[in-house]
Formats: sequence, C-alpha cells, structure tokens
Amino acid sequence: MEPVSEATETTTVRSRKTQQKKQQQQQQKRSTSMETDVNERHHHPSASDEPEKSSNGIKPKDSSSERSAILQEVDDRFSFAIRLEFNAATVGLFLLSFLTRFYRITHPRGVVFDEIHFGKFVSLYLKNTFYFDQHPPLGKLLVAGAAGAVGYSGSFEFPKIGSEYDASVPILALRFVPALCGSLLAPVVYSILRQVKLGQGVSILGGLLIILDNALLTHSRFILMESVLLFFAALGILTVLKFLQAEPFSVRWWTMGTIASGSLTAAVCVKFVGFYSYLLAMYIIGRHIWMELPDRRKSNAYILFKVIAKAVLIVSVSLAVYVGCFYLHFATLYKAGPHDNVMTSAFQASLEGGLASITKGQPLRVQHGSQITLKHTHGRVCWLHSHTHVYPIKYKDGRGSSHQQQVTCYGFKDVNNWWIVKRPNKDSLMVDDEPDYIENGDVVQLVHGVTSRVLNSHDVASPMSPLCQEVSCYIDYNISMPANLLWRVEILNGKESKNKWHAITSQVRLVHVNTTAALKYTGEQLPDWGFNQFEVAADRRQQTIDTIWNVEEHRYTQHKDKKDVLNKLLATEMIPTEPTKLSFWNKFSELQLKMLLHADKLESHMYSSEPHEWPLMDKGIAYWIDGESNAQVHLLGNLVIWYSATLAILMYVGFLVFYLIRRRRELYDLDPVEWDRFRLGGEIFLAGYLIHYLPYFFVERTLFLYNYLPALLFKVMLLCFVVDHCQLALRKFVKQSALVVGIFRAIVVAWFAGVVYFFQRYSVLSYGTTALSADDVLELRLKDTWDLIVHKP
Repeated sequence: MEPVSEATETTTVRSRKTQQKKQQQQQQKRSTSMETDVNERHHHPSASDEPEKSSNGIKPKDSSSERSAILQEVDDRFSFAIRLEFNAATVGLFLLSFLTRFYRITHPRGVVFDEIHFGKFVSLYLKNTFYFDQHPPLGKLLVAGAAGAVGYSGSFEFPKIGSEYDASVPILALRFVPALCGSLLAPVVYSILRQVKLGQGVSILGGLLIILDNALLTHSRFILMESVLLFFAALGILTVLKFLQAEPFSVRWWTMGTIASGSLTAAVCVKFVGFYSYLLAMYIIGRHIWMELPDRRKSNAYILFKVIAKAVLIVSVSLAVYVGCFYLHFATLYKAGPHDNVMTSAFQASLEGGLASITKGQPLRVQHGSQITLKHTHGRVCWLHSHTHVYPIKYKDGRGSSHQQQVTCYGFKDVNNWWIVKRPNKDSLMVDDEPDYIENGDVVQLVHGVTSRVLNSHDVASPMSPLCQEVSCYIDYNISMPANLLWRVEILNGKESKNKWHAITSQVRLVHVNTTAALKYTGEQLPDWGFNQFEVAADRRQQTIDTIWNVEEHRYTQHKDKKDVLNKLLATEMIPTEPTKLSFWNKFSELQLKMLLHADKLESHMYSSEPHEWPLMDKGIAYWIDGESNAQVHLLGNLVIWYSATLAILMYVGFLVFYLIRRRRELYDLDPVEWDRFRLGGEIFLAGYLIHYLPYFFVERTLFLYNYLPALLFKVMLLCFVVDHCQLALRKFVKQSALVVGIFRAIVVAWFAGVVYFFQRYSVLSYGTTALSADDVLELRLKDTWDLIVHKP
C-alpha cells in the first residue's frame, strides 16, 4: 500500500491541533460540570454508530453532546463498569442465524464426515483417555464440556461415517458448541463492518451473507471445528479494532486488549491455521503504531511505553490462554490410550495403565548384557528391527547392495526388535558379576537378539536414500568387506541421568565409529522385498531429530549361573511400578513437537481439492448419505456469494490501482478521511483473505474445500466493503447521483434475491432432511465436477 501523502499528513495534524484546543477548553469546564453530569450519564442513551447531522450536513453544536464527550472520556479513564451494548441489528442477526443453525440439528442421527474423528476425541476426553491429534485441543474441550454437562459418558465409539447414534448419545449437546459459534459469527461480522465505518445497511448485508452461505451453515451444524475457529478469529479482529480506538491505558483499553489476545489465541488453540488470523491482527496493530509515529505531540518515551505495554499484554495473555488450554488437556487425559504410542516412552510411562504397566520392574540402567528395544523417539513410532532376509543384490535403478541382513524400523512390537548391548572387548553376552554400566561416549556393539548378527554400517549407499550409508547386520561371506560394528553412544540429555544410559528417559544418538555417521530413521518406505517397513540408514549429518532413539523395554541377559547377580541388580535400581512423573513442561514441549512433526499426510481422497479450485467452488465434499433415499449432506457454498466475492476482489484491486495512479499524478479523488478508510478496509479484508488463502499453495498435504472457509470470511467482508465504496463513488463522480445510486441499490436487491434463492434451493444439501430422487440430485448438479451422490432411483 502507498503511504499517506504529505498533504494528507498535514491535514491530519491540523485537525488534531484543533481537537487539542477544544479539549483544553473542555478541561476548564470539567470542574464545574462533573458532579452534576456524572449522575446523568447513567441515564443518557448510547450514541449512534454515526454522528448526527443536520440537513445541510453540518453537525449541530449542542452543549449536551459536549458534556457527553467529556463524560465519555472520564468514563474511559476511570470507570470500572462493564457495559454490554446490543442493538436490533445484532440481536436480529443472531436470532436468524440461530434458527438456521439449530433447525433440526439432531438430524441426521448418524456420524457425519469428520464427526468420526472429533466425536472419538470427545468420548476419550470423557473417559480421561489420552489421544493424539495434530491440532490443539480447545475446540474438542468445549464440545466435551457441553456433552459432559448433560451426563454423556463417552460410551459411543464413532466406528464409521453413517453409523447410527444410540440412545445414550446427546446429539444436541455434541453439536451445540459449533452451532452456537456459527450463530454468533453473523453479528460479529456486522460489528466488524460497523467498526470500519461502513453504513448500517451494508453491515447488515454482511451479516446476512454469513447466514445465507450454505458452506458456513453446513459446518455449523455438526461436530466440526471450523465454526468455532471462525468465531474466535472474527471476535479477535473485532476487539483488536476496538482496542486500537480506545483511550490508551483506560479500563476499556486493557479489557479490549485482553479479549482480543485471548480470542485470537483461542483460534490458534482450535486449529493451528488460526495463527493466520493472529498474524493479521499483529499486522493491524503494527500498522496503527506506524501511523502514530508522525504525531509530534506524543513523546518518544510515551510511544515506547505504549508499545511495550501492548506487547506485554498481548504476549502474556496469549501465553496464558495457550498454555492453560494444554494444562487442562493434560489434566483431563491421564489414562493410557490407543494413541499414546505416538509419544516418547517417557511420556507413555507417565500415563495411568500405559507403558509403566509393561515396563514395571525392569532395570533402569543399561549395561553390558542388557537386552533392549530401541524406539525412534520423535516423529513416526517404530522400533529398530532386523530379520533373516537380506538386501537384494541389485536395486531397480541398477545400484548394488552389500547383500547383508536387512535392518529396518518396524511400527509394531515384535521379537525381532530385541538387541543385546555388548562391550567390544568381551565375548560373553551375559551380565557380569560386577555391573558394567554404559555411559555417554562409550563404544558398544549391538547384537540382534534372534539372529545373533551385529549391527553394521559401511560405505555402501542406502537403498532408498543414496546419500546415506546402508545399515545392516553383518554376515561374514569370507570376502573383502571388513566389519564395521562399533557404535559410540551419545546421550543428548545426559545431565538428567549424570551421563548414565537409562531406559525410557535417556535420548541417545548412535554414531558409527568408522564413518562418524549416525543411525537414522529416514522416513522412506522400503519396497516389497523390505516388507514395506521403514528404512534405517547412517547419515553423516548427525544433528537431526531422526537420529534420536531411546530404550523402551529393557531386561538383563539371564543365565542360570547368574541368578543371584540378576536378583541383586533387579533389587537396586528399578523403574517404578507406578506411573513415572513427567513435568507439565516436558509434556507440553513434547506434544508441540509431535503435533508439528506428525502432520496427517493422507495421500489422496476422492473429495480432496486444490486451492485454485476453491474461489469458484469447483468441487464439494460428500458428508453423509441416507441409506433409504438420496437425501444427503454435501458441502457446497452459496454460488452467488462465492462468485460475487471473487469479483469484488478484482474490483477492489482495480479501484486501488486507479486511485494510486491518479494520486501519483497529484489528482486526489478521495479526501484524506475517505482514502484512509479505503486503505484500511483493504489492509484488513484483502490482506486477511490473502493471508488465509495463499499459504495453502505451499502445503504438501491433502486439502479440502473447508480449508477455504477462513479466507471466505474475509472475502465476504471485502465484498460488502466494495458495495459500500461503489455507492460512495457513484455519489461523488456521477451526475444525477441520486438516480444512479437508486438503480445501483435496485441491482443489489435483485442480486440479494439471487443469494436467498440459491440458499433456499441448496439448503437441502446442508440439512439432509429432504428425500431426493435421482432427477432432483441431477438438477442440483450445476457443475460436472460436483460429485453429488445418487444411489437410489
């Protein structure tokens, strides 16, 4: 965006000086009018969103308005009262939105699309059973709270899409939070548009467009997270705008800043994509600070203090909300569950009935003769594994292998996951009479428990990662291929164990002594000859998280003559039989890393789509189909709204380019106030749209149409902004403007009728309550790419 011109800045500074003089005159009146007016202000009606004007367009000078301004300033600085203001527009929009979202909300009485995931998570919350999801937990916590409040115990398993809910499932309670957030979105959008000084009619139009979009309606009626995400994001942007307009350091200023930071962080806590809204809000705040810098009435110290206060407020509230959300998450989920194997062994052992029930009584310290399983600590869950099969002599690309025994990473517990730790200078695999503990920096060999072959690496390219070395178990073929069997143990968190190798908690890196390459899980899947297990290689780039392993299961190699020694060892240092203690911060940091590394990488889906298909809604998503008829729930937006909003983006950019070129020629079509408002709208709505849309072009995972909904929210608000600006342009630049504006409004009314018609016609795909024939479904299919389902005549 082009910075404000010098003429604009001069005009702004003059107006501020005039305002300062008025404030000085008003200050003299305060001492005499304070006592009388303080009692009156509680009965004074709230000010309208727009200043009252006389017939000639000049604001009347009324002493009562001056007193109201004085008292408002006093109120901003000193009042501790909390005032909630509602008007007919916000109440009406909420009620209409509530009716559309809650209408027959318990239908269908079966699992709809991603309810299979979010419903399971809710049930696990209510059973206090740990689960793993790549998104933060706030949305699921809210839904679980609503369901738990009506006595739901989490007994339903959500087995598959379309499964009928039994009588124990409170469908209304489970779908209540998304529907409520979807109902609140329309009045919040109205308030945002009013906050950027759009007229009430256009602002109401914005709220109605949110209500009448079929995609937003669909996602508000089921156990899905998008409506919750959109509500917190929109509320955050609204309160940021109010925060920036409040008197600095007043109660209102602190309150709006706290709500804004909390709401924006709550959006992040629902889904990580809420960070885009957080980023937009930080841009708006940064822009406001930048625009304040030319004001010489404010000292450098004041501006710096204000910036620091904003930063401290935002960071502290954001951290409190984000960390508090996960604190509640961990406090609720304290039992082991089906997903805890994603976490490290130490995390699993901290859960009730989890790994501690498997590893209880096992020795703590690793020594010569220890039998261990080595788990890949971060990322995909798998264990170091070998079997009798060997690498093929040649790969498909013509490269040769060592034809040694395969070493892989296997995702299931198996007898072939066991290895024996051996000192290179000892022949026996049994524990000694005197414990020979392994410490940081020691060199060891790892002997495969079943085949008795030793872990090896050499200068042969790995099968799937040619830049890495092959890892194998050494077979002596009596040829000139020397064994490279030595590995150095590096304990990465050695301070916690005083550089002793401990089971479960110690995170180790095994470095090949001959080549300095580290044992690594590459993430590549082997072909059929490797049974589709994951490749293990040795990489000279040691400092990656995929070279970190930990001992999970541990026991000492037994021998009948060593029983007394074994009993003595087992009686000394044992892993507790109770769940181990892991601090909240350790759990918190580990889960953050796992959520970032464990992103769902679904290869393909019949209803997936690409970002370039979203603006014109080329593809929808089938959510549910009735078994008895063609009644179905299918995600499609309101075609009239989506296409119009896409056109509005082009129109706004056209207006912007036109004005910038004219201003470069020193032709100012808009006065400073109008130009500032035009820029502000673009910098909030257009920037918001681009921030929420463009990153998906760089995402390497399967995407769906619902990923576009946050961008759609800002796109709809930009559409309203363009409609309002078109009216302004017609009034300013067209002769007989009243007639032309009337024609323009008639066109808008006709267009809105089209919006209503499309909403009504396609609402059958949002509610799923209407039985459809095959012909009915085909009539609804406006595009060949819309895969509506027909399975009944």
